[in-house]
Amino acid sequence: MASIEFENVCVDFAIYNANGRSLKKRLMQVATGGQIGADKEGRVVVRALEGLTFSFHDGDRVGLLGHNGAGKSTLLRLLGGVYEPSSGSARINGEIGSLIDISLGTDPEATGRENIYMRGALLGMPRAQIKQRIDEIIDFSELGDFVDMPMRTYSTGMHLRLAFAVSTIVRPEILLMDEWLSVGDEGFRRKAEERMTELVASTHILVLASHSRDLILHTCNRVIWLEHGKVKMDTDPQTAVAAYFGGNQT
Repeated sequence: MASIEFENVCVDFAIYNANGRSLKKRLMQVATGGQIGADKEGRVVVRALEGLTFSFHDGDRVGLLGHNGAGKSTLLRLLGGVYEPSSGSARINGEIGSLIDISLGTDPEATGRENIYMRGALLGMPRAQIKQRIDEIIDFSELGDFVDMPMRTYSTGMHLRLAFAVSTIVRPEILLMDEWLSVGDEGFRRKAEERMTELVASTHILVLASHSRDLILHTCNRVIWLEHGKVKMDTDPQTAVAAYFGGNQT
């Protein structure tokens, strides 16, 4: 069983090598989210997340709402192990897969085939498993002979098709997403949509950050609305969407 347990979790980012007072004044003018303060040593600290307490369990499909800078991406990266809590307790049980940056770890000078092995390794796939499924990945990407050409020769669409084909081959227990992935031309997009639907259906817990009302309503059974790094609302999708979007049909 997969589970995520947060208790009073905070994430702080200390700002070094700067004049605290002037930087604090500047950040106050431009920051859209989080809170700015100082630690006991006088360094400027941006509190990106504050006091997060929630539990996710098998079957949860959690949508994250909030304006840019509200803390959605920080929370996803915290769940993915990129960040550690500055305080509080975060307990995660289950294999995690992230579709936040599907091109992470690719090398433009390496061939597509070589990049499949590199990206697969970053996803935690043993080399033997990648080798076993590499033909499936290549077929899905529709790259043909281009798979043995350097990635710098690829178009943006080719690059994204390969990255998508590799990144969605795994079936993690906990899936993290920053918006729904939809890549390629119309024909490939239909395949991508089908694979994404299968991937989401197979995962135990989904955490999806999105600005789409329809996607949240269609995919999620729970919504957390973040504002300035804090939970403003944790409720069902219908209630959250009505409160967040109001009359806006975006």
